[in-house]
Amino acid sequence: MSNVESQTGFALASEVATVKAPDALPPRLLYLLSRYPAVSHTFFLNEILELRKRGFSVEVASINQPDRAPSSMPDIEVEEAAKTFYIKSTGAVRAAAVAARTLLFRPRVFGRGLKAALSLGRWDPRATLYALLYFAEALVLGDWMRPRGHRHLHIHFCGPVATVGMLTSMAWGFSYSLTVHGPDEFYDVDKFYLRQKVEHARFIVCISDFCRSQLMRVAAPEHWDKMYVARLGVDPNVFSPVRAQPKPDHLLEVLCVGRLVPSKGQLILLRACAILLARGCAIQIRLVGDGPDRKHLELFAEREKIPALFEGAKTHDETRRLLGAADIFALASFAEGVPVALMEAMAMEVPCVSTVIAGIPELIRDGLDGLLVPASSAEVLAAALERLIEDPLLRRSIGLAGRKRVHDLYNLPENVSLLASVFRENAPNNI
Repeated sequence: MSNVESQTGFALASEVATVKAPDALPPRLLYLLSRYPAVSHTFFLNEILELRKRGFSVEVASINQPDRAPSSMPDIEVEEAAKTFYIKSTGAVRAAAVAARTLLFRPRVFGRGLKAALSLGRWDPRATLYALLYFAEALVLGDWMRPRGHRHLHIHFCGPVATVGMLTSMAWGFSYSLTVHGPDEFYDVDKFYLRQKVEHARFIVCISDFCRSQLMRVAAPEHWDKMYVARLGVDPNVFSPVRAQPKPDHLLEVLCVGRLVPSKGQLILLRACAILLARGCAIQIRLVGDGPDRKHLELFAEREKIPALFEGAKTHDETRRLLGAADIFALASFAEGVPVALMEAMAMEVPCVSTVIAGIPELIRDGLDGLLVPASSAEVLAAALERLIEDPLLRRSIGLAGRKRVHDLYNLPENVSLLASVFRENAPNNI
């Protein structure tokens, strides 16, 4: 199966998957996710809702409970949580009962799963312990799937959640597919069992050409043709431009949205802001997100007298309102897949500055749809931000081009249609 490239050099799933006849029933889908709903993974929810609009019946199993109480979630997430099967919430007693029942009545299922788990451990005590815990979750998941008639899993992310999915497949004889984002599993192939997951998967959805290249790097060529590029996206009708009110004293706001962790590079961004302030630029920085680095970042900003506003985690709607008030969006990441946060900012015509890593250059063409800088360089980042600060016409032109880029290639409804084509072509008929 050959992949046909578009004029921009991007492989579109519609060109590698044939849609079945209109009267064919769409497959039932079971998504296995690490945490659902989750404030930092709203693209899970958006993708599932879009698939349902296209007639798909999508159920969700989640390893972990939502990251917020129902009182802090919008109504749609409360509804989704009520319908989701939470694996860890079954408890140790039920997990033990499922294991005992499987061993007694389906010994071959238990034996296959145990053998697979022990092989993942590679005689390392710590790895073996984790593999056995994942095996217990796989038994619970398979026991829940079987009476519901599910025989296939689709898994987002390639970390522990995919390990549970792979063990479920090996034990119960179900098939599975993956949406791979990266980048963590690309850095430590053995730790994440990446090669095994790719080889055992029925088919694989990659969110970027870069992502697909990393899977091709570790997998034998006979597995390449089951890899499809189907990009993430945002709805341009939801993320639409807002004409912000002028700020006092011509103060420009730089916005960053992302978890406060080292890989997101917020410390580099703060250092770049310190350089700009020393040059007399009138800016403030607003950081949306939470995480273990927050205290360290707050102390740095206080010490360097950087006017930084730490907003903490925000809902989808709150983040969109903050994007509407931003003049520039900056993401100084060291490691990424293709950030949805960048797509959201671009869709709202906020000019973006980010780094030349992973799949970001597929989203942003430097100097056209945004500005790209080397990761880790506060000085070069400061220079790029200064270009935008000093040139309102450049901000405007890049903002317009960024929205067009998202509309053309990272449009959620259109890209989910491509994803649906991949599912229709490749998913087993009995799911």
